[in-house]
Amino acid sequence: MQRFGLGAVLALIGAGVGLGATGAAADGRLEARYRLSLGGLELGRAAYLLEVDDKAYVASGSARLTGVVQAVSSGKGAAGARGAIDRGTLQPRSFAMEAESDRKNEAIRLVMSGAAVTDMSVEPPVLPALDRVPVTEKDKRNIFDPMTATLIMVPGTDNPLSAKACGRTLSIFDGRQRYDIELIFDRMDNVKAEKGYAGPAVVCRIAYRPVAGHKPDRKSVKYMMNNKDMFVWLAPVAGTRMLVPFRAQVATLLGVAELEAQSFITEPTVGRKAAASTTGQ
Repeated sequence: MQRFGLGAVLALIGAGVGLGATGAAADGRLEARYRLSLGGLELGRAAYLLEVDDKAYVASGSARLTGVVQAVSSGKGAAGARGAIDRGTLQPRSFAMEAESDRKNEAIRLVMSGAAVTDMSVEPPVLPALDRVPVTEKDKRNIFDPMTATLIMVPGTDNPLSAKACGRTLSIFDGRQRYDIELIFDRMDNVKAEKGYAGPAVVCRIAYRPVAGHKPDRKSVKYMMNNKDMFVWLAPVAGTRMLVPFRAQVATLLGVAELEAQSFITEPTVGRKAAASTTGQ
């Protein structure tokens, strides 16, 4: 299966940049569940949890194969990230990912400070190869992990559901590869989950630009670099100026891979925390 196509969809919910907002990010919570499909055929299910206040954020996600694919191959994974919010900017502190399949198990852990990786472990390790662009120490600086990249913060005081949500480049390091994801405003749209959110979403076109850790001559890499059919629908997290993926669509060599929220439940938590504090006095 074309690896980047499905991998990019999963990375969009955490299987990668928040842009600084002016003022506090406020407090909010999101619990979402997604369906992953390829060519209309269900491949898996994913879950995503986000909790954020004006000082920190914690995000976690999990995914597993389902349907007919589960009969021929098993697979599941989980990822999590946490970081600080200082003067309206996201500062990732840690990222961890584990995945299991019939063929291999993977585990990646990153520790970050000042938008740079200070410690990391990757299992199985990346083996040197003549046809692979090497990852340098420079490639591990000024980056965000894949999960932090699902948090899009819109600066200013205008409605965050606007073209401003796009128009940015996400510099991502996932432990194996360093790449850029460019978001380009495409249009506004309306979305509706079976449970939870129904309303406007910002649609961004996605462009993939590999930097290091990839094999330039690989057919799948060339395909994704020239892929014009990759989109993400961003929906708001209540009580914050954050947007996160509600839906993602990526054309792959095997058909269109799509991730769409079946449940998207979000609520502000400032009032709830204040009430709890008052009750405890």
